[in-house]
Amino acid sequence: MMMKKLLPSVLSLCVLAVLSSCSKEGGGSNDSDAAGAAATAGKGGGPTYALVTNVSDPWWLACKSGINKAGVDLGVNVLFVMPNGEASDQKAKVEDLLSQGVQGIAISPTDPSNQTRLLNSVAAKIPLITQDSDAPESDRRCFIGVDNYEAGRMCGALVEEAIPDGGKVAIFVADLAKHNAIRRRQGVIDELLGRDYDSERFDKPGTVLEGNGYQILLTALDDADNGRAKANVEDAYVSNPDIACYVGLYAYNAPAILEALKSADMLGKAKIVSFDEAPATLAGIKAGTVHGTVVQNPYEYGYQSITMLHKLHMGEDAGIPDNQFVKIEARQIRADNVEEFEIDMKKKQSGE
Repeated sequence: MMMKKLLPSVLSLCVLAVLSSCSKEGGGSNDSDAAGAAATAGKGGGPTYALVTNVSDPWWLACKSGINKAGVDLGVNVLFVMPNGEASDQKAKVEDLLSQGVQGIAISPTDPSNQTRLLNSVAAKIPLITQDSDAPESDRRCFIGVDNYEAGRMCGALVEEAIPDGGKVAIFVADLAKHNAIRRRQGVIDELLGRDYDSERFDKPGTVLEGNGYQILLTALDDADNGRAKANVEDAYVSNPDIACYVGLYAYNAPAILEALKSADMLGKAKIVSFDEAPATLAGIKAGTVHGTVVQNPYEYGYQSITMLHKLHMGEDAGIPDNQFVKIEARQIRADNVEEFEIDMKKKQSGE
């Protein structure tokens, strides 16, 4: 059966994921984190589906638990593959999966605008969906994830809570190539400036944006490098010591902001708002050094991705909306709900 052919692939994927692991989104993973989130397969002779992340990071562990639970519930085999953050590595892993005969792939594209040919070649052979971050120009069947523009506006609302009288704001993110980064940033900007809802709007970085009492001074890009992320924060407060709020759009950004401000003895002198649930971010919320964060639901990304791929492979009605967007709600986490959220998150990451 297919499983016998796939077992060598599972072992090689596990080795590849461990060897290639490097943290680029979530505040730093170590070797044990990478090994724990490398690759896994269910048991049995049914179809095999793969979920491919964009980077190697502990944030994805809840997603891994989600695909494992779906594998058990559906009686299918699952693979969990974490590239090292480079588009070339993600491409190589996707091609490996194709060569081994998986029946469906759910992917968070590393560089969607330049991966259309790759994604279309996959979609021509097997069901392909995107999760976490979209590639709307590709032939993927649907996208599963939060509305990143809406989530960006939720993040902007947290900034408004943190500095209700307005002030200077700095935004930090890996790049503006990924669909989720573009939409999150624009959502923050539009919310702060009091604009109407328009997810297709795009303000090019490099210009100070003003409105509603807020000044968005800069968008600093760090290429998902933790050292550069911290250096960007240092550069920002040296150039603009009166920044009122630092906003991180990826999981590792808030920990980098915290580290940089702590080193400069500036913790508490400016507000911090972020995305995702890095341990340092949640600890910062409890300590009062982070106002709040917008979180996704990676467990549900994993579970719904495998469920969707299985329906598509079996020729069943997958219930894909006309807009090809399966929405998973984002949440705002503050001091009043952080402990409850952290308990639930740890259960999902551990597979309980």
